[in-house]
Amino acid sequence: MFVHYNENMKFPVKVWLSGHSDVEESCLEQAEHLANLPFIHKWVCLMPDTHTGKGMPIGGVIATKGVIIPNAVGVDIGCGMNFIDTNIKLEEIKDVQTGNGTVVQAIVGGFMRNIPVNTARHSKPQKSPVLDRAKEEMDKYEKNADLIPLIEDGYFQVGTLGGGNHFVELQVDEEGYLGIMIHSGSRHLGKEICDYFHNVARELNNHYFSQVPEEWRLAFLPVDTAEGKQYINWMQLAMDYAFENRAVMMEAACSVVREVIEKNTSLAVEFGAQVNCHHNYAALENHFGENVWVHRKGANRARVGDLAVIPGAMGSYSYVVEGKGNVDSFCSSSHGAGRAYSRSGAMAAFTTEQVMVDLKKQGVVLGKAKKKDVAEECRFAYKDIDFVMENQKELVTPIRKLKTVGVLKG
Repeated sequence: MFVHYNENMKFPVKVWLSGHSDVEESCLEQAEHLANLPFIHKWVCLMPDTHTGKGMPIGGVIATKGVIIPNAVGVDIGCGMNFIDTNIKLEEIKDVQTGNGTVVQAIVGGFMRNIPVNTARHSKPQKSPVLDRAKEEMDKYEKNADLIPLIEDGYFQVGTLGGGNHFVELQVDEEGYLGIMIHSGSRHLGKEICDYFHNVARELNNHYFSQVPEEWRLAFLPVDTAEGKQYINWMQLAMDYAFENRAVMMEAACSVVREVIEKNTSLAVEFGAQVNCHHNYAALENHFGENVWVHRKGANRARVGDLAVIPGAMGSYSYVVEGKGNVDSFCSSSHGAGRAYSRSGAMAAFTTEQVMVDLKKQGVVLGKAKKKDVAEECRFAYKDIDFVMENQKELVTPIRKLKTVGVLKG
């Protein structure tokens, strides 16, 4: 970890990397903007997977006094990970043939048929206790009339996978056991909430002559105002919805795995406990003796004993980790490997053929309807996950290392 600081900054930036050369200049510039906000608590943190984002770096963590910043949470509120392990070893099923190819190919095909992806949605509304509760508590949301239709719309997206870097993966751990990992968030709900309240914050800041420059895209809401309380209500709704969305997808994925394996082998599939965690959110926590709003934008909570999931890229490795409660990071860790190339940069640098050949060499089964943009999410577009893990030894302890076997992508 190194500390970035100069005479033009109010607060320092703590970076869990070896030195400045490991961080994009534009990412550090965004961190400096954060470090000049008057309501920052102690310092700004950058995790080892950090890279430039919208307003605030991805892999950034800040604690604020009395305010909340929509763009420091991000557009996919509640985005996060879910992992579950099984009692089945890859060796037991990898050579078994089904009517739809190998067992792994049949499982990935089952994921594709049972989990809507990208802009796809269910044709009928799905069960959602989270949205049912929101309708019962409509007094918390009714003052933001433009957002109300999102609640009914959300019933059609429960149990659906986002596009981009979101995925459902079948993985194998170092002992040979299969597991399922899911990366997704609050879908359309979270984006609309973020954009709506960012604009509300901009108007409020302009009205009160905020000294935070508009171009920083860090408009804020005092938490004791009506607008701040409204954002917190909607943010929590999106977080609960994202958690539920991952759980519903996991139920569908587990059903596919059980059905395919038990139909084609004599094995009985059992599943462990889910590790379902957010990495885009804000929460009221106590750090260094003060109650502050910790914003984790692409970062896991990693208190002592917290379990979290840190994915690499498809065809790479992922980790289940246990938090160490590092106070300097506000008890946080990275949320993934972090991009080394932008999506357009990856498309320019790597061809579809290169990516497909690489996945084939590794024995990874890819489930993706359109492959022309597959390079956006190839493993070469991301930092080496083991480099990231090496730089956060003081933040988390790895308890399971996993490798991609099959993957559903948007």
